[in-house]
Formats: sequence, structure tokens, C-alpha cells
Amino acid sequence: MAIDKKRPLQSSNNANMAPPPAAVAGGPTKTIEEMYQKKSQLEHILLRPDTYIGSIEKHTQTLWVYENDEMVHRNVSYVPGLYKIFDEILVNAADNKQRDPSMDSLKVTIDVEQNCISVYNSGDGVPVEIHQEEKVYVPELIFGHLLTSSNYDDTVKKTTGGRNGYGAKLTNIFSTEFVIETADGKRLKKYKQVFSNNMGKKTDPVITKCKEGENWTKVTFKPDLAKFNMTHLEDDVVALMKKRVIDLAGCLGKTVKVELNGRRVPVKSFLEYVELYLQSARKSRDVSLPRITERVNDRWEICVSLSDGQFQQVSFVNGIATIKGGTHVDYITNQITNHVMNVVNKKNKNANVKAHNVKNYLWVFVNALIDNPAFDSQTKETLTIRPSSFGSKCELPPEFLKKVAKSGIVESLLSWANFKNNKDLKKTDGTKTERVHNINKLEDANEAGGRNSDKCTLILTEGDSAKALAMAGLAVVGRDRYGVFPLRGKLLNVREASSNQVRDNEEIKNIKRILGLQQDKEYTSVKSLRYGHLMIMTDQDHDGSHIKGLLINFIHSFWPSLLKVPSFLVEFITPIVKATHKNGKELAFYTMPEYESWRESLKGNANGWAIKYYKGLGTSTSREGREYFQRLDLHKKDFIWLDEQDGAAIELAFSKKKIEERKNWLRQFEPGTHLDQKEKLIKYSDFVHKELILFSMADLQRSIPSMVDGLKPGQRKILFCSFKRNFVKEAKVAQFSGYVSEHSAYHHGEQSLASTIIGMAQDYVGSNNINLLQPNGQFGTRNLGGKDHASARYVFTKLSPITRFLFPKDDDKLLDYLNDDGQSIEPTWYMPIIPTVLVNGSEGIGTGWSSYVPNYNPRDIVANVRRLLNGDPMVPMDPWYRGFRGTIEKNVKESGISYTVSGIVEEVNETTIRITELPIRRWTQDYKEFLESISVGNEKAKDPFIEGFTQHSDHVTVDILVHLPEENLMVAKQEGLLKKFKLTTTISTTNMHLFDAHGVIKKYDTPEQVLEEFFHLRLEFYVKRKKVLLDNLEMELLKLENKVRFILGVVKGEIVVSNRKRAELFLELQQKGFTPFPKKTKAVEPEVAGAIDDTEETEENSNSEIISSGVRISDYEYLLSMAIGTLTLEKVQALLDERDKLNGEVDDLRKATPKSMWEKDLDELERELDELEKNDAQAENTRKKLKSQINTGAAAKFAKQATKNPRKNKKANNAEAVVEMMETASSSTMEMEKVPEIVKPKGRPRKIPTKKEKPTVVVDDDDEDEILELKDRLAAYNLASSPDHSAVVLTAMETEAPQVPVQKKEPAKRAAARKKALETRTIISDDDDEIDDEDFELETGGVAAGKKGGRKAAANAKATKPTAAANNRGGAAANKQAQTVGQRLLTEMLKPSVESTGISPEKKVRKMRASPFNKKSSSVFGRAAAEEDEEATGSEGKSASPSTSEEVMEVPAAAARARPQRANRRQARYVLSDSESEKATDDSEFNEDED
Repeated sequence: MAIDKKRPLQSSNNANMAPPPAAVAGGPTKTIEEMYQKKSQLEHILLRPDTYIGSIEKHTQTLWVYENDEMVHRNVSYVPGLYKIFDEILVNAADNKQRDPSMDSLKVTIDVEQNCISVYNSGDGVPVEIHQEEKVYVPELIFGHLLTSSNYDDTVKKTTGGRNGYGAKLTNIFSTEFVIETADGKRLKKYKQVFSNNMGKKTDPVITKCKEGENWTKVTFKPDLAKFNMTHLEDDVVALMKKRVIDLAGCLGKTVKVELNGRRVPVKSFLEYVELYLQSARKSRDVSLPRITERVNDRWEICVSLSDGQFQQVSFVNGIATIKGGTHVDYITNQITNHVMNVVNKKNKNANVKAHNVKNYLWVFVNALIDNPAFDSQTKETLTIRPSSFGSKCELPPEFLKKVAKSGIVESLLSWANFKNNKDLKKTDGTKTERVHNINKLEDANEAGGRNSDKCTLILTEGDSAKALAMAGLAVVGRDRYGVFPLRGKLLNVREASSNQVRDNEEIKNIKRILGLQQDKEYTSVKSLRYGHLMIMTDQDHDGSHIKGLLINFIHSFWPSLLKVPSFLVEFITPIVKATHKNGKELAFYTMPEYESWRESLKGNANGWAIKYYKGLGTSTSREGREYFQRLDLHKKDFIWLDEQDGAAIELAFSKKKIEERKNWLRQFEPGTHLDQKEKLIKYSDFVHKELILFSMADLQRSIPSMVDGLKPGQRKILFCSFKRNFVKEAKVAQFSGYVSEHSAYHHGEQSLASTIIGMAQDYVGSNNINLLQPNGQFGTRNLGGKDHASARYVFTKLSPITRFLFPKDDDKLLDYLNDDGQSIEPTWYMPIIPTVLVNGSEGIGTGWSSYVPNYNPRDIVANVRRLLNGDPMVPMDPWYRGFRGTIEKNVKESGISYTVSGIVEEVNETTIRITELPIRRWTQDYKEFLESISVGNEKAKDPFIEGFTQHSDHVTVDILVHLPEENLMVAKQEGLLKKFKLTTTISTTNMHLFDAHGVIKKYDTPEQVLEEFFHLRLEFYVKRKKVLLDNLEMELLKLENKVRFILGVVKGEIVVSNRKRAELFLELQQKGFTPFPKKTKAVEPEVAGAIDDTEETEENSNSEIISSGVRISDYEYLLSMAIGTLTLEKVQALLDERDKLNGEVDDLRKATPKSMWEKDLDELERELDELEKNDAQAENTRKKLKSQINTGAAAKFAKQATKNPRKNKKANNAEAVVEMMETASSSTMEMEKVPEIVKPKGRPRKIPTKKEKPTVVVDDDDEDEILELKDRLAAYNLASSPDHSAVVLTAMETEAPQVPVQKKEPAKRAAARKKALETRTIISDDDDEIDDEDFELETGGVAAGKKGGRKAAANAKATKPTAAANNRGGAAANKQAQTVGQRLLTEMLKPSVESTGISPEKKVRKMRASPFNKKSSSVFGRAAAEEDEEATGSEGKSASPSTSEEVMEVPAAAARARPQRANRRQARYVLSDSESEKATDDSEFNEDED
């Protein structure tokens, strides 16, 4: 054993293994030579045949065989190796057809008794010639030498079966005798050679002459059966061989005559071959199988039929039977399965069928010719080559795929899907048990699931509050036979849901368990259920009706038989309105029409009645709940099933297949339709047609706008409240949404309302053309399509000024206002002067219909209205979006008109493109994600196309540079840059569904159609408006004349008012012919609980006393209630003037026609649109200039800022400030702040604490960068654009330098008040040159001092700093002094004058940069200048006092230290807001040169 210990690798290497025990004992042992042997190729094949021909053991497998002239599918016992050697010779013969298309004959003989098989084929034979390299005849080389083949050159594409050079040699090796015969007509030689003893022996070839053109090859062999453990050719093997001959007949087709044992095979085409299989299958299945065939091209023949749930395939590659399929079968099958899968899932979206499910129902036949095929093994049962290497394509035509889908496979799959779904659903079945556990919130009846279960009722309530009411009622009826379960909202529509959705829905699972429902069970009685009745208890509103409908739909979908069981389904109704009289009498109404008719019957005499609306079950008290259950028969209604019309009605409401029928159903709806709740029994069809339809209509009205005003109810409520509130002062969106909820009876979530308000205010590209509300804050941008808006509690809004021009106030009185719970709310629709539905477009999906209307240009609409007014034809309008710079092109198709919307892309150079506009509704962020998905370096990118991109976009504009390789750019240009980079979208006008003026949904084909219908409606309204306005004005006129007469009568003493009884005075006024004006009093209506009363208090009964002939004393209140101060001649004169003015208005109105009134409104609207466009254009120009400046000068500026004096640490002209200014500019109208009146307090000047200090501007001209002229920049902000405020005129900017007066010293008394009132004022000269933006410095003296509790530092040092740099430039202006003689130094004006005021000048001054365009400061320019003009006196020689007066002056150049001449010096004028305590040293100099 010492030897063993020396073996280190004993466990890991066979060579180091210890010898067997026999060897140790000295027994016989193998030599090294015996252990390790080398075999020849021939010996290896015979030793290990399974590597080459497959197994040589007998196998049993279910295969197709040919016997008794038909195909049979049965168990076959065969030796794969024997079958393979026969197949090799057969495939060689078939390959010859590819080499020589003239081949027309194939003869196979199988002699079982002699154990002899021969295969003959016509066509070019093997060349009878000696191979010069191998020195043998070619037939011997091919059939008798291993690894010889004509298929080795893979550069040549061949469609033959042979590949590796074994083939026929394997047959030779496994045969006792192998004879090769061939005739070579070209060389006129016939060749015969015999091999024997497993290719171990061969005879010399016998070569004889043959005729020219005689070409054939014949191989005869006797299999070596001993090698296959066989004694004779068994029947199964022979049947399999015969089947292979039939295979070749099908593959080769009618051009080759195939014979078997001397008989012609009855198959002449692939189609006939397939028919053999189908005939056999029909016998076994007893059904007729479809056969869909297609010869796609010369290389592909396909046939498809149906299997019985297991995929089957019969396929050939170059004549080889690929019994296990392969990539060629998958290639064909995938096309079919994907198509069928889509069809099935479209028909039933719950089917959830996958491609492999479809495959199980297919039987596919494929005959393909493939270049240089590769297989999984030498047995060639599976093709492995990739489809891209097939050498041809086989794309199945759509007609073929449609035929397959119609073959019955779709129905089979739907049936399978239903079976599978039902099997899944059975898992959630309930059972009849006395107790159910783990169901939250269930209050189970004590006898549920027991002997008396059929008498038990389960009450399903809408939410927990309704459950509380039901529980209060159970105190009356008891808990033994009543159970309660609350629903968590709306039940799933199971008819359109997937089986997974139904299976996983907790609500449905719980209901099944509580009731004990079992899937697919037919119920004729309720004995097998835990409850015998199902009671639905929901609110009496539209959504409550929908919940009832969904529950009925749930039962009808799965257990229709249950609905036929009498009284199984019942509903519990509660009053919708209760009227209570003060004498205690109470009336309950279950429908609104019922209540309305009662109210009408009162005829306005409703004294003592109080009304309460019960919209939800939660409104009822527990006491009322007990009352309901005490009178259960009154509140309980049974649903009954009469006939199949009930089922059809339920399907109509909930099935997706009934879309068209549902549309007609809703079209036929008549207002006032309701279910009569007095009936004890309710038919399902009545419930659907009279109650559920109300929900569908309400849902539709919520989703689709009116043609008249383009608004949905939610938007209309918002507009109504904006007008009601006179919403000109901004408020938070969250607060305003609360106001809307309260004043317009909005019954849904406030979050939804806030989103609608935000949507109405948005003005980014692709949103509103005219936003009705103003977006004061972040209301969303085109970056995320508005989704990037701030929370409603952070943003402010108010009415846009233009809104009242679209919806004139004069029309408000003409509208038909709705009533909700006794509260007057928004009108049926508003009446704008142009159809706003076309201006801002709309989108929505409701029951049965969806709608999409694009935006159109308001100017085009106005122009067409004018054409209609003049009787001219309209010009067709195309979609238009405010701010969109791309193109919108019209496409006219049979289906209707559509538009292609394109962005803008341009080529910068060979490797870069610039995208400067995206199509409408393609948001910047989404597009950025698309570009990232095709960028190199992105791991998730499937097909990278670009190298990357750089963003220069902002919230308004798009600017993206895309970098890509030059060759990719060429490819993109060939395909089209717009298409390749997805820069086009389509807008369609084929879905313009809108409600017309009568509330009927209607489809409009063109925008002109909408306008035409609107035109006639609007014109009628102008007629109405004129009449109402005229009546009102004439009434006012009459009232004025009576007032004048009355005052004159009192003044002259004709009428004595004082010290008289009211009744006497009334009679005198009546006798003297004064006109009574009765106050408008409503008929006495019942008092409504919780209603918001906007009307004035009703008069006291004493005032309403009727004196005579129906005239009340209060009718003369308009005279008797006049203040005593009005009984003067001055008042008479004022009233006479007012009367004349009213007379003029009445005359003008009488002359006006509806046409002229409309045109006047259109003129005003167009002026507003001009203003809007002007603002947009100026904002755009400003943005461009500022952006260009940022791009070109940013780097230089920031570099310079680093070296400036420390005083310039606060900058406002950085990038953020510019962006802020751009955002301010983009607002459609700029709002001004009104300047407070200047108060002049008396007494000694003192410091008044200020709420808000305004910064004082000091101008420093020490930077070299130029920016656009201030006047232009101010103009861009259009400071006078808002119609809500007085216009601001910048008169001071137009004043020439010598004309600017210098103000005298203002009395110190006014200083404090002046300081508080005045805002920052900056006025710059109006010449054509530019000034430096950097030259503006802010001094916020008041702020620092006020905020920090009077902290004051020595100001002199600080105050001198702003001018230090200016001193350096003094010399530059010396040559211009002649032009600045009349000017005074700014520092002289700011020089402290302590001796004159006695107030300490010491004050800390904080300097900070600010934009000279500050909105609030600039809003007072005009008034500032006006004030200067009023107070300007005195001479230039006087020194300025430290008062807060405004000083307007030109600053002269002063001699100072030498400095190089600066080219572009500018003249500037300044208005300085100077507080009483600010002092400056006299070394500050501002040097300004005249041009």
C-alpha cells in the first residue's frame, strides 16, 4: 500500500486509479494497447451507429404510416436507424430534382421477402468519370468513400437535403449488399458497381455504353438486419417506408411520377397529400375539417387545418421529413397565431388568449425549400437554421389569415377561454353554511344558511352611512332574517371584465360567499342559497340607479335564472323630497316630477311649508330610518321578469356589443321620463328604460359639451360662479373651487373641480386658444401637457378680461337658469358671441358616444360670422392652435377630413438636426423620453439611432439639437425627417359629437356646420337682448321723470311730505298720476332647508298693505325713500341730465339692429384679440432677445461680475431673473397695481413704519454689455393692456432733456407720507440707443431699517460706493459739456442738508440689483411724471433737500480722473424716490454723454 500513498491525484484521474483487486491478486490484466484504441471512421460508425443514423434499438412511437391506401395515425414499433438508411437514399433521389428540373420519375421497390430495396430516379446521373485527385470513378467516390459530397461549398446556396457527406455511405455501411447503377447520357457511359460486407468489399465498376440523353440513377441495397437486431423487414417499418414515398410524391408535385412497387402513387400535389391526412382525421373525429391552402411562392407551400387541442405539424425541408418541426414551422405558425390571437382578444377582451393557446388548435402543413439547411442531428428531424438564412421569405397574405380566422378556430378558442374562466371563477364559489367568516363589515342574519334561509333578506347598501340607516331600521324588523352588507362604491361591470378581474374582485367574492352563489348553476328556487332575497338600498340619485343596474347586470351575467325567481331581487326606496307644514303635516315624494306637480298645485301659496331634499341615504335620521322599516311594504319594490325583453334591456345598457343600439336608446330619450314609484312591481325593462337611462344621460352630459357654449356642466358652473362673484380680484383655486361647490350645487369631488378650473386657465401651446380664466402661478406647461401644474392651494386665478367680451353681461338676463334643491344655479347653456367650442376645442367619452373637436382660430370664426351676417358663403376653417409654429395640412379621404400636424425640424450640418417645434399634444418631456429610447448608451434602447441630444427648450419654446452619425442622417432623410423622428400627428374631424341647443346629441361633420347652427340661435338672442334692454331703459326713464316731478312738487310746496299719514300721501301720489313701480316679489315658495338665499329680504307685511285696486304702498317706495338731501334744485338738474343721457341711449338702441349689435360685439372682441396677439408677439420678441443675450453674453457677464465692487453682490439680471421676466411677459394681459393717493399729513415730519417699502433706483453706468432699449422692453410688457385698470401713460419718457423741470424742495411735513405712498420710479430717456442693463442699482433703505428694528449704521461710506466707479469715467464726458450745461449733479441733489431739517441722516442703505422692468414699479411711471409736473418750481441753482419729493433731472458730466473714451455713452433721465432720512455724500457722480 506504500505505492498508493504516493499517488497524489488518486480521486481525480482515471490513470491514477488503483488496479482492480484481481490485478493485485496476480490475475489477467488489460494491456495499455487494449485499453486505448484508435478506430477507423468505418469501424466507428459500426461501433457507435447512434451518432450517425440514430438508435438501432426498437422504438414504439405514435406516427403516421401509409397502409391500405390511406394514412393511419397509430403506434409504430420501428428501428430509427433502419428507417434512416432508407430515407438517405430516398432524399438523394429527391435532391436530383433540384439539380435537374427535367427529372420526371421516381420508382421505389420494397421487396420484403428478399429483404431488398431499390430506388430509381430519372434525370442527370452521376458523372461516369475518374476523379483526378482521388483517382477513382465519381460514383464510387460518392457512394463508397466517407465524407464525400457535392454540398461542401456553403458559398453556393443549395436547396438539397444532403449536407455532411455521410448520407448514402451510411446505407452502404449498414447493408450486406449495395449496388449503384447510373447512366451518364453526356458521356454515353453506363456504370454499375457492387459493394458488400458493410462497404468492406467492392467489385470493380462495370462500364458499358448507353444512348445519348439516357440519364438515370438506381441504388439497390439489402439492409444488414442483424445490425438492427431484426430477422426480416417488419410490417411497421415497411408502412413507415411507404409513407416516406408518399411524402415525396406530395413534395415533388405533379412534374414527377412516383411509383411504389410498380404502382403509381395516388398523390400528384401537396394539396392531395394533405387531403390524405384530413380524410383520416375526419373518420376519427366525425367532423369536417377545414383546409386553407396557399402557395406563397416557388419555395413555400402552406396548408392549415384545425387540431383537437394539441398542436400538429407535417413539414418538409428540401424533401426531408422534419417530424419534429423546427424554425420553418415556427416561422409560419407564429404569423398565424399572432393574427388569430388578436382576433380572439378583440372579440372577447376577457379571453386573455396567448399565442401558445392558439397554436394548440392548429394543424400546419409546410413544404419548404431552404438554402443550405442545418438540422439538430444527422437524423434531420428538426430544422435549426435561423429564418433570416432561409434564402426566401414567406409572408402569409392577409386574405389567407382571414380565412384561417373564419375556419372555426376563433370559436374553439372562445369556448376554451370561457371554460377556463369559469373554472377559475368556481374557486370563489360560496356554499350554504350557517356562518361565513372573515367578511369585513357584514352584519349576517341569524337564520341565514339555516332552515329558514329562503325567508332571509340581505340588504346591500351604498356605503357605510347607508348601512347605519339600515341598522337603525333593523331595530324595527329584527336581526333574525335581515342581514346588511355595505358596498364600497360601484360594482364591477362583469360583462366587460376579464375573468381575472372578476375572480380577484373582493366585492364580488364577498357577495358570492354571503349569498352562497355557485358559478354556472341554474337556480329554479332559492332553497340552496343562504338568503332568499337580495335587497338593494342606494341613494335616490343617478349614481344610485347605476349601482342598482350594475348589481342586476352581475346577477344576469352569471345567474340569469335567479332573476326569474319571484321576489329574489327587491329595492328599497326612500323619499327624495319631504315637505313639512308648520301644523305638523308631512308629505314624502319619491320622484322629482311628483314633487314638481305638487308644488305647481300650490299656485305660489306655500306659506308654512318647509322643504328638505334627501339626495343621499345619509340625509335621513335614525328615527326616519325606523319609520321607513315600520312601513316596509311602502318602501320595498319587487323586480319582476316578464320575458326576454327584460334580458335584452339589461344587455342593451351594459354590453359592449350593443353600442349602436345604446346610441339609439339614448337618442330616443325624452326629458321628464321617470319610473313610477307607486307601482309595487318593477319590470327590469322599465327600470332600464325609465330609471337607468337617466344616469346614462347625466353621464353623457358630464362628458360631452354643448354646441352653444362649448362647456361641460362642471365648466359652466365655474363660469357661472365667476360671473356671479364678479371674479376680477384673484383668489386661490382651492378657495374658488369651494365657492363653486357652494353656489352652483356641484355634487362631485372638489379635486375634480380644481382640475377643471386649472384646465380652463391653461394657455400653453395645445391647450386653450382663449383661456377664460387667468393662470396666475404655475398652471402647467407644454413640458408635461399641463400635468406639471402646482397644487390648487398654491395657485391663483380670476376671470380673463376677454371672457366678458365673449360672454356679454347684457345676455345674462336672457338665459334659462337651472334649479337644484331650490337653489338657482348655472344656465342650461351660455350664449357667447362666437361658438367657443370651436375656439378651445373639446374632448370627452360618455355612455355610447365620444367626442373630439379641434381648436380653431377665433379670427377665422369672427370672419365667417361677418360673412353670414352679410349673406356671403363661409370660408372653410382649418384647426389652429395659439402659439403653434408648425404646419397643419388637410387630407381629404373617403372616411372624412383629417389633418396632419407637423413639427419643425431643420438640418444644421451633416451630423446635427434642430427640432424647434413638436406636433400638437406631443409634450416636450414625452419627446425627450422618445429620443432617449433611440440614443446610443441607453441600455434599454432596442435600436439606437442617434448619438445623443442637447436641450435648449424652455416652458414655452422647443429647441432640441439631435446629434447622429452622418450615415444615419442620410437614412433619416430618405425616410423623411418628420416621419423618422415622429414629428407628425393626425387630427380628425370625424368625431365631432355635441349637444345641440335642445339637449339632443348630434354629430357635426364640419366646423362650418356648427357655426351655421349657432348663427341662427345667436341672432335670435340679439333680438331678445334688444327688447329686454329697451324695456329696462324705458322703465328707468319713466322712474327718473317721476322722481323729477316729485322733487319739484316738494320744492314748490305742491306736495307736503312731512307730518302726514303714509296712506294719505299714497293716495295723493296716486291722484297726481305718479307711476307705481312694484318691487319684484317672488310667489311665496316653500322654505328649502340649506338653500343659499341670494334674494333680498321680503318686505314687512305692513309695507305690503294693499290700499286700492291691487296697488301697494310699497310701489311708491322709490319716491318716499329718497334721502332728504336730494330734495334740492341741484338734484333736479342732475336727474334731468341723467334723463337726457338715457333718452339718447334709448334712441341709439331703437336704431340698432341685431346685426349692428353683433358687429359691435365682434369689433370689441377683435380689439381684445389684437391686444392678446400684441402681447404674445412682444413677449416672444422679448424672449428671443433675452435668450439670445443669455446665449451670447452670459459667460462674459459672469466673468466681469466677479471683479466688480462688493456692492454688486445682488444681481437681478442673471438667468433666473430673465426667465422670471419672460414668464411675466407671457401673461396675456399685464395687471397694474393702483398707486395710493398721496396724503399730506400736518405736523412735524416723523418716520412712519411702512408695510411695504419700494426700492429706490440709482443708476450706475459702469458695464460695457449692452441690452435692448428700455422703452422697447417696457413696451413688450404692454403695461396698459388690462381693461380692468386705468391706462398708464409714460409721458415723462417723451420729455426732452432741457425741458425737465427740477422740483423745489418739498415741505418736510409731507416727507413721511410721501415716503409711504410712492413706489419705485425709474424713467429713462427715450432716444434710440441702448443702455446697459448692468447700470441699474437698487437702494432699499427703508426695508433694511424697518425690518431690522431700526438698526442704523454710518451711511456715508456705504452711500458713496455706488458712484465710485462712475467717478473714473468723468474725463470721458469732458468734450460733451456744452450739451449738459443745464444739468445738475445727482449727488448735489442727494447731498445731506442736516442743518435745514434737523433729522439724523444716518441710515443703513442696502444695495441690490433688480430688473428695471419690475412690473409694479413701472406701473406708476405716468402718475409719477404727472406729479413732478404739478409740483415743479424753483431754479436749478438750489440744492435739494432730503425730503421725499421726486427729483427729475439730467445729470451733467463732471471733470474727473482720466479714463479712455467709451464709445456708446447714453443720455438718461432719472426719477429718484428719496426718503427723508437718506443722505448721500457729494462725491457721487453720474456721467452721461449726449450722442
